[in-house]
Amino acid sequence: MTLYLYVVGAVLFRLIPHPWNATPLGAMFLFSGATFKSKKMSLLVPLVALLVSDYAVDLILYHGNYAWFSPVTWTGFLLVGLLGWTLRGKFNWLKIGGASVAGSTLFFLFTNFGWWWGSTNLYPHNFAGITACYAAGLPFYGNALVGDLAFSALMFGTYHWVIQRRMRAVQAGAH
Repeated sequence: MTLYLYVVGAVLFRLIPHPWNATPLGAMFLFSGATFKSKKMSLLVPLVALLVSDYAVDLILYHGNYAWFSPVTWTGFLLVGLLGWTLRGKFNWLKIGGASVAGSTLFFLFTNFGWWWGSTNLYPHNFAGITACYAAGLPFYGNALVGDLAFSALMFGTYHWVIQRRMRAVQAGAH
């Protein structure tokens, strides 16, 4: 049950004002992929939470205007969740930090490619166009990188603390 609270917390945090792309969503998918017992649920639970929060964001901030780009974003986050599978049972700060940076980068590359490909009038479909698209996305990537690292540290760190505390309580009860 504790794992679900991380997902709920990440989604709620998303709904308060924050810098563009500096949300706990990437960390939420990485963390879920690494910690949920069921691989299926490690993707499904954060995805459903993301869909519900996207609906709320679209309704509140954008007055019900659905963004064509949302499925690309959802897929990008699912890829980060799959990356979280590589951390299963192998937590250490170096691996978590590396996976967080890799997840931010994977999300950036995937979603910017999707934006370039799908936005017919904004960028020409050539090398100059995709280069311009990636260059324009760099500030968002920087925010996502900082947010993903900070929220991954928070999620994995508190999770480790909770697990350690439970183990100590069990050991103390056994004596």
